[in-house]
Amino acid sequence: MKNSNYLYLQFADRIEKQIKSGVLNVGDKLPSIREVCSETGYSMSTVSKAYYEVESRSLIESRPQSGYYVSNTSARVIAEPSSSSPVSKCLNIDREDLIDQVYGNMTDKNITMLSLGFPSNELLPIAKLNKGMIQAMRSLPNSGTSYEEVQGNPNLRREIARWSFTWGGSLTEEDIITTPGCTSAISHCLMTLTKPGDTIIIESPAYFGLLQLSKSLGLYIMELPTNMTTGIELDAVKKAISTKKVKACVLMSNFSNPSGSMMPVEHKKEIVRLMEFYNVPLIEDDIHGDLYFGSSRPTNCKTYDESGIVLCCSSVSKTLAPGYRVGWVSPGKFKKEILRNKIYHTLSSPTITHEVVGDFLKNGRYENHLRKIRQILNHNCNNYINTVLESFPTGTKVSQPQGGFFLWIELDKKIDTADFYHLAMKHHISIAPGRIFSFQDQFSNCMRLSFGLPWTNELRQSIQTLGRLLHSY
Repeated sequence: MKNSNYLYLQFADRIEKQIKSGVLNVGDKLPSIREVCSETGYSMSTVSKAYYEVESRSLIESRPQSGYYVSNTSARVIAEPSSSSPVSKCLNIDREDLIDQVYGNMTDKNITMLSLGFPSNELLPIAKLNKGMIQAMRSLPNSGTSYEEVQGNPNLRREIARWSFTWGGSLTEEDIITTPGCTSAISHCLMTLTKPGDTIIIESPAYFGLLQLSKSLGLYIMELPTNMTTGIELDAVKKAISTKKVKACVLMSNFSNPSGSMMPVEHKKEIVRLMEFYNVPLIEDDIHGDLYFGSSRPTNCKTYDESGIVLCCSSVSKTLAPGYRVGWVSPGKFKKEILRNKIYHTLSSPTITHEVVGDFLKNGRYENHLRKIRQILNHNCNNYINTVLESFPTGTKVSQPQGGFFLWIELDKKIDTADFYHLAMKHHISIAPGRIFSFQDQFSNCMRLSFGLPWTNELRQSIQTLGRLLHSY
Protein backbone atom coordinates (compact mmCIF):
# COMPACT_ATOMS: atom_id res chain seq x y z
CA MET A 1 0.00 0.00 0.00
CA LYS A 2 1.32 3.41 -0.95
CA ASN A 3 2.37 5.69 1.89
CA SER A 4 0.26 8.82 1.50
CA ASN A 5 2.59 10.77 3.81
CA TYR A 6 4.89 11.38 0.87
CA LEU A 7 3.90 14.43 -1.13
CA TYR A 8 4.98 13.00 -4.47
CA LEU A 9 2.89 9.88 -3.87
CA GLN A 10 -0.14 12.02 -3.05
CA PHE A 11 0.39 13.91 -6.30
CA ALA A 12 0.89 10.63 -8.19
CA ASP A 13 -2.36 9.28 -6.76
CA ARG A 14 -4.18 12.39 -7.95
CA ILE A 15 -2.88 11.92 -11.50
CA GLU A 16 -3.92 8.26 -11.43
CA LYS A 17 -7.41 9.23 -10.26
CA GLN A 18 -7.74 11.73 -13.11
CA ILE A 19 -6.73 9.10 -15.67
CA LYS A 20 -9.05 6.41 -14.31
CA SER A 21 -11.97 8.82 -14.01
CA GLY A 22 -11.58 9.98 -17.63
CA VAL A 23 -10.46 13.52 -16.87
CA LEU A 24 -7.24 12.60 -18.69
CA ASN A 25 -7.60 10.35 -21.74
CA VAL A 26 -5.21 8.21 -23.77
CA GLY A 27 -2.82 10.43 -25.73
CA ASP A 28 -3.35 13.53 -23.57
CA LYS A 29 -0.15 15.38 -22.78
CA LEU A 30 0.55 16.16 -19.14
CA PRO A 31 1.84 19.61 -18.14
CA SER A 32 5.61 19.90 -18.14
CA ILE A 33 7.46 19.52 -14.86
CA ARG A 34 8.24 23.24 -14.83
CA GLU A 35 4.59 24.13 -15.43
CA VAL A 36 3.45 21.95 -12.54
CA CYS A 37 6.10 23.47 -10.26
CA SER A 38 4.96 26.97 -11.21
CA GLU A 39 1.28 26.17 -10.61
CA THR A 40 1.56 24.12 -7.42
CA GLY A 41 4.73 25.31 -5.73
CA TYR A 42 6.07 21.76 -5.65
CA SER A 43 9.80 21.25 -6.15
CA MET A 44 11.08 19.79 -9.41
CA SER A 45 12.22 16.74 -7.46
CA THR A 46 8.69 16.14 -6.12
CA VAL A 47 7.04 16.46 -9.54
CA SER A 48 9.71 14.32 -11.26
CA LYS A 49 9.29 11.56 -8.68
CA ALA A 50 5.50 11.76 -9.02
CA TYR A 51 5.63 11.41 -12.81
CA TYR A 52 8.14 8.58 -12.46
CA GLU A 53 5.80 6.84 -10.01
CA VAL A 54 2.80 7.16 -12.34
CA GLU A 55 4.93 5.88 -15.21
CA SER A 56 5.87 2.83 -13.10
CA ARG A 57 2.14 2.10 -12.83
CA SER A 58 2.03 1.98 -16.68
CA LEU A 59 -0.43 4.90 -16.79
CA ILE A 60 1.78 7.46 -18.55
CA GLU A 61 4.82 7.26 -20.81
CA SER A 62 7.68 9.62 -21.47
CA ARG A 63 8.54 10.57 -25.04
CA PRO A 64 12.03 11.94 -25.75
CA GLN A 65 12.09 15.76 -26.12
CA SER A 66 8.32 15.85 -25.91
CA GLY A 67 7.13 15.17 -22.37
CA TYR A 68 4.71 12.81 -20.64
CA TYR A 69 1.54 11.41 -22.21
CA VAL A 70 -1.28 9.18 -20.97
CA SER A 71 -0.33 5.73 -22.29
CA ASN A 72 -2.41 3.28 -24.27
CA THR A 73 -1.91 0.76 -21.49
CA SER A 74 -3.90 2.91 -19.07
CA ALA A 75 -7.11 2.26 -21.02
CA ARG A 76 -6.60 -1.47 -21.38
CA VAL A 77 -7.72 -4.22 -19.07
CA ILE A 78 -4.78 -6.58 -19.49
CA ALA A 79 -5.47 -10.26 -18.93
CA GLU A 80 -2.84 -11.70 -16.61
CA PRO A 81 -1.27 -15.11 -17.26
CA SER A 82 -2.87 -18.03 -15.44
CA SER A 83 -1.54 -19.34 -12.14
CA SER A 84 0.43 -22.55 -12.47
CA SER A 85 -0.90 -25.88 -11.24
CA PRO A 86 1.92 -28.43 -11.22
CA VAL A 87 1.28 -31.95 -9.98
CA SER A 88 2.62 -32.81 -6.55
CA LYS A 89 5.00 -35.45 -7.90
CA CYS A 90 8.67 -34.65 -8.48
CA LEU A 91 8.96 -35.12 -12.25
CA ASN A 92 12.02 -34.57 -14.41
CA ILE A 93 11.22 -34.08 -18.08
CA ASP A 94 14.45 -33.52 -20.02
CA ARG A 95 14.93 -29.90 -21.25
CA GLU A 96 18.67 -29.82 -21.89
CA ASP A 97 18.53 -30.02 -25.68
CA LEU A 98 16.03 -27.17 -25.94
CA ILE A 99 18.08 -25.00 -23.56
CA ASP A 100 21.22 -25.71 -25.59
CA GLN A 101 19.44 -24.59 -28.75
CA VAL A 102 18.11 -21.37 -27.24
CA TYR A 103 21.34 -20.29 -25.57
CA GLY A 104 23.90 -21.80 -27.92
CA ASN A 105 23.97 -18.65 -30.07
CA MET A 106 23.71 -16.01 -27.34
CA THR A 107 26.67 -14.01 -28.74
CA ASP A 108 25.39 -13.90 -32.33
CA LYS A 109 24.99 -10.20 -33.14
CA ASN A 110 22.69 -10.98 -36.08
CA ILE A 111 19.96 -12.27 -33.77
CA THR A 112 17.58 -10.12 -31.73
CA MET A 113 18.11 -11.80 -28.37
CA LEU A 114 14.75 -11.44 -26.62
CA SER A 115 15.64 -14.64 -24.78
CA LEU A 116 18.54 -13.32 -22.69
CA GLY A 117 18.12 -12.45 -19.03
CA PHE A 118 20.68 -9.70 -18.52
CA PRO A 119 21.09 -6.08 -19.61
CA SER A 120 22.51 -5.07 -22.95
CA ASN A 121 26.01 -3.56 -22.90
CA GLU A 122 24.49 -0.26 -24.06
CA LEU A 123 22.80 0.05 -20.65
CA LEU A 124 25.98 -0.48 -18.61
CA PRO A 125 28.54 2.13 -17.42
CA ILE A 126 31.44 0.38 -19.13
CA ALA A 127 33.76 3.42 -19.29
CA LYS A 128 33.45 4.00 -15.53
CA LEU A 129 34.01 0.32 -14.83
CA ASN A 130 37.16 0.40 -16.98
CA LYS A 131 38.54 3.29 -14.92
CA GLY A 132 37.73 1.33 -11.78
CA MET A 133 39.59 -1.68 -13.14
CA ILE A 134 42.74 0.37 -13.70
CA GLN A 135 42.51 1.85 -10.20
CA ALA A 136 42.02 -1.60 -8.66
CA MET A 137 45.11 -2.97 -10.40
CA ARG A 138 47.13 -0.06 -8.99
CA SER A 139 45.83 -0.31 -5.44
CA LEU A 140 45.65 -4.09 -4.86
CA PRO A 141 48.70 -6.04 -3.67
CA ASN A 142 50.46 -7.67 -6.62
CA SER A 143 48.02 -5.88 -8.94
CA GLY A 144 45.23 -8.23 -7.92
CA THR A 145 46.94 -11.46 -8.98
CA SER A 146 46.90 -12.93 -5.45
CA TYR A 147 44.11 -14.86 -3.76
CA GLU A 148 41.90 -12.81 -1.46
CA GLU A 149 40.64 -14.05 1.91
CA VAL A 150 38.12 -16.89 1.78
CA GLN A 151 35.14 -14.90 3.06
CA GLY A 152 35.72 -12.34 0.33
CA ASN A 153 36.95 -8.83 -0.37
CA PRO A 154 36.47 -6.80 2.86
CA ASN A 155 35.73 -3.58 0.97
CA LEU A 156 33.03 -5.27 -1.12
CA ARG A 157 31.48 -7.02 1.89
CA ARG A 158 31.38 -3.75 3.80
CA GLU A 159 29.61 -1.96 0.97
CA ILE A 160 27.11 -4.79 0.44
CA ALA A 161 26.31 -4.63 4.15
CA ARG A 162 25.76 -0.87 3.91
CA TRP A 163 23.58 -1.36 0.83
CA SER A 164 21.35 -3.75 2.78
CA PHE A 165 19.65 -0.75 4.41
CA THR A 166 17.80 -0.20 1.11
CA TRP A 167 15.73 -3.35 1.77
CA GLY A 168 15.52 -2.94 5.53
CA GLY A 169 18.51 -5.10 6.40
CA SER A 170 21.06 -4.43 9.13
CA LEU A 171 23.97 -6.57 7.99
CA THR A 172 27.65 -6.18 8.78
CA GLU A 173 30.57 -7.21 6.61
CA GLU A 174 30.91 -10.34 8.76
CA ASP A 175 27.42 -11.42 7.62
CA ILE A 176 28.49 -11.59 3.95
CA ILE A 177 30.34 -14.25 1.97
CA THR A 178 31.27 -13.32 -1.60
CA THR A 179 30.95 -15.73 -4.54
CA PRO A 180 31.58 -15.74 -8.33
CA GLY A 181 27.98 -14.77 -9.14
CA CYS A 182 24.54 -15.49 -7.72
CA THR A 183 24.24 -19.02 -9.13
CA SER A 184 27.48 -19.88 -7.34
CA ALA A 185 25.98 -18.56 -4.09
CA ILE A 186 22.83 -20.68 -4.53
CA SER A 187 24.99 -23.68 -5.42
CA HIS A 188 26.98 -23.33 -2.19
CA CYS A 189 23.72 -23.13 -0.25
CA LEU A 190 22.22 -26.23 -1.88
CA MET A 191 25.41 -28.26 -1.51
CA THR A 192 25.60 -27.28 2.16
CA LEU A 193 21.96 -27.89 3.09
CA THR A 194 21.10 -30.96 0.99
CA LYS A 195 22.43 -34.28 -0.21
CA PRO A 196 21.48 -36.37 -3.26
CA GLY A 197 17.96 -37.74 -2.93
CA ASP A 198 16.66 -34.83 -0.82
CA THR A 199 13.57 -32.84 -1.83
CA ILE A 200 13.45 -29.07 -2.30
CA ILE A 201 10.45 -26.89 -3.13
CA ILE A 202 10.48 -24.11 -5.71
CA GLU A 203 8.15 -21.81 -7.65
CA SER A 204 6.66 -22.89 -10.95
CA PRO A 205 7.70 -21.59 -13.44
CA ALA A 206 11.27 -21.33 -12.17
CA TYR A 207 14.58 -20.18 -13.61
CA PHE A 208 15.89 -23.02 -15.77
CA GLY A 209 19.39 -22.59 -14.32
CA LEU A 210 18.05 -23.43 -10.85
CA LEU A 211 16.25 -26.48 -12.23
CA GLN A 212 19.37 -27.80 -13.96
CA LEU A 213 21.61 -27.02 -10.97
CA SER A 214 19.30 -28.88 -8.59
CA LYS A 215 19.09 -31.84 -10.95
CA SER A 216 22.90 -31.99 -11.22
CA LEU A 217 23.06 -32.25 -7.41
CA GLY A 218 20.73 -35.25 -7.43
CA LEU A 219 17.83 -33.41 -5.77
CA TYR A 220 14.11 -34.04 -6.18
CA ILE A 221 12.38 -30.82 -7.20
CA MET A 222 8.80 -30.22 -6.07
CA GLU A 223 7.26 -27.41 -8.12
CA LEU A 224 4.47 -25.56 -6.30
CA PRO A 225 1.48 -23.57 -7.63
CA THR A 226 2.44 -19.97 -8.31
CA ASN A 227 0.51 -16.81 -9.09
CA MET A 228 2.16 -14.77 -11.87
CA THR A 229 1.61 -11.55 -9.92
CA THR A 230 2.04 -12.44 -6.24
CA GLY A 231 4.36 -15.41 -6.46
CA ILE A 232 4.35 -18.82 -4.80
CA GLU A 233 1.07 -19.79 -3.11
CA LEU A 234 1.40 -19.92 0.67
CA ASP A 235 -1.10 -22.74 1.23
CA ALA A 236 0.90 -24.95 -1.11
CA VAL A 237 4.12 -24.12 0.75
CA LYS A 238 2.56 -24.93 4.12
CA LYS A 239 1.14 -28.21 2.86
CA ALA A 240 4.46 -29.25 1.32
CA ILE A 241 6.69 -28.54 4.31
CA SER A 242 4.22 -29.94 6.84
CA THR A 243 3.67 -33.29 5.10
CA LYS A 244 6.85 -33.86 3.11
CA LYS A 245 10.48 -34.27 4.09
CA VAL A 246 11.54 -30.99 2.50
CA LYS A 247 15.15 -29.97 3.09
CA ALA A 248 15.04 -26.45 1.61
CA CYS A 249 12.89 -23.92 -0.20
CA VAL A 250 14.31 -21.82 -3.06
CA LEU A 251 12.45 -18.79 -4.39
CA MET A 252 12.73 -15.30 -5.85
CA SER A 253 10.53 -12.99 -3.81
CA ASN A 254 11.11 -9.94 -6.04
CA PHE A 255 10.53 -9.90 -9.83
CA SER A 256 10.90 -13.63 -10.25
CA ASN A 257 12.48 -15.17 -13.32
CA PRO A 258 10.57 -15.85 -15.57
CA SER A 259 7.14 -14.70 -14.34
CA GLY A 260 8.15 -11.27 -12.98
CA SER A 261 6.00 -11.83 -9.88
CA MET A 262 6.63 -10.00 -6.61
CA MET A 263 5.48 -11.40 -3.29
CA PRO A 264 3.46 -8.95 -1.15
CA VAL A 265 5.04 -7.95 2.15
CA GLU A 266 2.60 -10.07 4.18
CA HIS A 267 3.46 -13.11 2.06
CA LYS A 268 7.17 -12.58 2.68
CA LYS A 269 6.58 -12.36 6.41
CA GLU A 270 4.44 -15.51 6.39
CA ILE A 271 6.96 -17.47 4.35
CA VAL A 272 9.67 -16.65 6.89
CA ARG A 273 7.34 -17.60 9.75
CA LEU A 274 6.57 -20.97 8.12
CA MET A 275 10.24 -21.72 7.49
CA GLU A 276 11.10 -20.89 11.10
CA PHE A 277 8.22 -23.00 12.47
CA TYR A 278 9.11 -26.08 10.41
CA ASN A 279 12.87 -25.42 10.51
CA VAL A 280 13.24 -25.45 6.72
CA PRO A 281 16.00 -23.17 5.33
CA LEU A 282 14.89 -20.60 2.75
CA ILE A 283 17.37 -19.86 -0.03
CA GLU A 284 16.26 -16.50 -1.43
CA ASP A 285 17.47 -15.26 -4.81
CA ASP A 286 17.15 -11.45 -4.67
CA ILE A 287 19.19 -10.71 -7.79
CA HIS A 288 16.49 -8.44 -9.32
CA GLY A 289 15.50 -6.58 -6.14
CA ASP A 290 17.35 -3.37 -7.06
CA LEU A 291 15.54 -3.14 -10.42
CA TYR A 292 12.19 -1.89 -9.10
CA PHE A 293 9.99 0.52 -11.07
CA GLY A 294 8.18 2.07 -8.11
CA SER A 295 9.20 4.74 -5.64
CA SER A 296 11.13 2.55 -3.22
CA ARG A 297 13.11 -0.67 -3.09
CA PRO A 298 10.94 -3.64 -2.06
CA THR A 299 11.86 -5.62 1.01
CA ASN A 300 12.81 -9.26 0.72
CA CYS A 301 12.27 -12.28 2.94
CA LYS A 302 15.63 -11.67 4.62
CA THR A 303 14.24 -8.37 5.90
CA TYR A 304 11.96 -10.29 8.27
CA ASP A 305 14.41 -13.02 9.26
CA GLU A 306 15.24 -12.91 12.96
CA SER A 307 16.43 -16.50 13.42
CA GLY A 308 18.91 -16.79 10.53
CA ILE A 309 16.76 -19.28 8.59
CA VAL A 310 17.03 -17.23 5.34
CA LEU A 311 20.10 -17.44 3.12
CA CYS A 312 19.84 -14.39 0.86
CA CYS A 313 21.78 -14.57 -2.41
CA SER A 314 22.39 -11.75 -4.89
CA SER A 315 24.78 -10.31 -7.46
CA VAL A 316 25.46 -7.38 -9.79
CA SER A 317 25.19 -9.66 -12.83
CA LYS A 318 21.74 -8.29 -13.73
CA THR A 319 22.43 -4.67 -12.85
CA LEU A 320 26.03 -3.72 -13.51
CA ALA A 321 28.53 -6.24 -14.93
CA PRO A 322 27.43 -9.78 -15.89
CA GLY A 323 30.96 -10.90 -16.78
CA TYR A 324 32.57 -9.67 -13.56
CA ARG A 325 31.11 -12.62 -11.63
CA VAL A 326 30.45 -10.69 -8.44
CA GLY A 327 27.92 -12.34 -6.16
CA TRP A 328 27.34 -12.94 -2.47
CA VAL A 329 25.25 -14.68 0.14
CA SER A 330 24.10 -13.58 3.56
CA PRO A 331 23.90 -17.09 5.05
CA GLY A 332 22.38 -16.37 8.47
CA LYS A 333 23.02 -19.15 10.95
CA PHE A 334 24.61 -21.32 8.26
CA LYS A 335 27.69 -19.11 7.80
CA LYS A 336 30.25 -21.61 9.10
CA GLU A 337 28.96 -24.41 6.85
CA ILE A 338 28.70 -22.18 3.75
CA LEU A 339 32.21 -20.84 4.30
CA ARG A 340 33.57 -24.38 4.57
CA ASN A 341 31.78 -25.34 1.33
CA LYS A 342 33.30 -22.32 -0.42
CA ILE A 343 36.77 -23.45 0.65
CA TYR A 344 36.17 -26.88 -0.85
CA HIS A 345 34.60 -25.77 -4.12
CA THR A 346 35.79 -22.21 -4.87
CA LEU A 347 38.39 -21.11 -2.30
CA SER A 348 38.61 -17.51 -3.53
CA SER A 349 36.46 -15.12 -5.51
CA PRO A 350 37.86 -13.09 -8.46
CA THR A 351 40.12 -10.52 -6.81
CA ILE A 352 40.13 -7.54 -9.22
CA THR A 353 36.47 -7.44 -10.24
CA HIS A 354 35.26 -7.71 -6.64
CA GLU A 355 37.47 -4.76 -5.70
CA VAL A 356 36.09 -2.74 -8.64
CA VAL A 357 32.47 -3.34 -7.62
CA GLY A 358 33.24 -2.57 -3.98
CA ASP A 359 34.62 0.84 -4.99
CA PHE A 360 31.68 1.38 -7.38
CA LEU A 361 29.31 0.95 -4.46
CA LYS A 362 31.43 3.03 -2.11
CA ASN A 363 31.63 6.05 -4.43
CA GLY A 364 27.89 6.23 -5.09
CA ARG A 365 28.24 5.31 -8.75
CA TYR A 366 26.10 2.20 -8.35
CA GLU A 367 23.14 4.16 -7.02
CA ASN A 368 23.40 6.70 -9.86
CA HIS A 369 23.60 3.90 -12.42
CA LEU A 370 20.58 2.10 -10.94
CA ARG A 371 18.49 5.25 -11.12
CA LYS A 372 19.13 5.45 -14.87
CA ILE A 373 18.75 1.79 -15.74
CA ARG A 374 15.50 1.45 -13.74
CA GLN A 375 13.94 4.25 -15.73
CA ILE A 376 15.10 2.70 -19.01
CA LEU A 377 13.79 -0.74 -18.09
CA ASN A 378 10.46 0.70 -16.94
CA HIS A 379 10.11 2.54 -20.26
CA ASN A 380 11.10 -0.63 -22.15
CA CYS A 381 8.58 -2.71 -20.24
CA ASN A 382 5.71 -0.36 -21.11
CA ASN A 383 6.75 -0.31 -24.77
CA TYR A 384 6.96 -4.11 -24.88
CA ILE A 385 3.50 -4.51 -23.33
CA ASN A 386 1.95 -1.98 -25.70
CA THR A 387 3.55 -3.60 -28.76
CA VAL A 388 2.64 -7.14 -27.68
CA LEU A 389 -1.00 -6.17 -27.08
CA GLU A 390 -1.16 -4.39 -30.44
CA SER A 391 0.57 -7.15 -32.44
CA PHE A 392 -0.13 -10.54 -30.84
CA PRO A 393 -3.36 -12.52 -31.35
CA THR A 394 -6.48 -11.60 -29.39
CA GLY A 395 -6.57 -13.43 -26.08
CA THR A 396 -2.86 -13.12 -25.40
CA LYS A 397 -2.17 -12.76 -21.67
CA VAL A 398 0.74 -10.59 -20.55
CA SER A 399 2.32 -10.11 -17.13
CA GLN A 400 2.71 -6.62 -15.69
CA PRO A 401 5.97 -6.75 -13.73
CA GLN A 402 6.86 -3.97 -11.33
CA GLY A 403 10.57 -4.49 -11.87
CA GLY A 404 13.21 -6.80 -13.29
CA PHE A 405 13.73 -7.80 -16.93
CA PHE A 406 11.01 -10.17 -18.00
CA LEU A 407 7.59 -10.37 -19.59
CA TRP A 408 5.75 -13.69 -19.21
CA ILE A 409 3.33 -14.23 -22.08
CA GLU A 410 0.58 -16.84 -22.28
CA LEU A 411 -0.77 -17.70 -25.73
CA ASP A 412 -3.55 -19.89 -27.08
CA LYS A 413 -3.13 -23.51 -25.92
CA LYS A 414 -2.79 -24.63 -29.53
CA ILE A 415 0.54 -22.81 -29.85
CA ASP A 416 3.73 -24.66 -28.92
CA THR A 417 6.40 -22.03 -28.23
CA ALA A 418 9.22 -24.58 -28.45
CA ASP A 419 8.18 -25.18 -32.06
CA PHE A 420 7.50 -21.46 -32.54
CA TYR A 421 11.07 -20.71 -31.38
CA HIS A 422 12.44 -22.33 -34.55
CA LEU A 423 10.04 -20.31 -36.71
CA ALA A 424 11.11 -17.08 -34.98
CA MET A 425 14.78 -17.97 -35.43
CA LYS A 426 14.26 -18.09 -39.18
CA HIS A 427 13.58 -14.36 -38.80
CA HIS A 428 16.65 -13.95 -36.53
CA ILE A 429 14.60 -13.48 -33.34
CA SER A 430 15.28 -15.57 -30.24
CA ILE A 431 12.65 -16.15 -27.54
CA ALA A 432 12.69 -18.31 -24.41
CA PRO A 433 10.05 -21.07 -24.72
CA GLY A 434 7.98 -21.57 -21.59
CA ARG A 435 8.61 -25.28 -21.17
CA ILE A 436 12.30 -24.76 -20.22
CA PHE A 437 11.12 -23.22 -16.96
CA SER A 438 9.62 -26.45 -15.61
CA PHE A 439 10.47 -30.13 -15.30
CA GLN A 440 6.77 -30.90 -15.74
CA ASP A 441 4.53 -30.83 -18.79
CA GLN A 442 3.66 -27.15 -18.39
CA PHE A 443 3.92 -23.78 -20.12
CA SER A 444 4.15 -25.12 -23.68
CA ASN A 445 2.00 -22.17 -24.81
CA CYS A 446 4.02 -19.58 -22.88
CA MET A 447 7.18 -17.61 -23.59
CA ARG A 448 9.51 -15.26 -21.75
CA LEU A 449 10.72 -12.06 -23.39
CA SER A 450 13.53 -9.96 -21.94
CA PHE A 451 13.21 -6.18 -22.10
CA GLY A 452 16.88 -5.60 -21.27
CA LEU A 453 17.66 -4.38 -24.80
CA PRO A 454 17.62 -0.67 -25.75
CA TRP A 455 14.24 0.26 -27.21
CA THR A 456 14.56 1.02 -30.92
CA ASN A 457 12.33 0.99 -33.96
CA GLU A 458 14.08 -2.22 -35.06
CA LEU A 459 13.22 -3.86 -31.75
CA ARG A 460 9.58 -2.78 -32.09
CA GLN A 461 9.54 -4.33 -35.57
CA SER A 462 10.97 -7.59 -34.19
CA ILE A 463 8.11 -7.87 -31.67
CA GLN A 464 5.62 -7.00 -34.40
CA THR A 465 7.18 -9.76 -36.52
CA LEU A 466 6.56 -12.23 -33.70
CA GLY A 467 2.94 -11.08 -33.69
CA ARG A 468 2.56 -11.64 -37.43
CA LEU A 469 4.12 -15.09 -37.16
CA LEU A 470 1.77 -16.01 -34.34
CA HIS A 471 -1.24 -14.91 -36.37
CA SER A 472 -0.18 -17.21 -39.21
CA TYR A 473 1.11 -20.03 -37.00
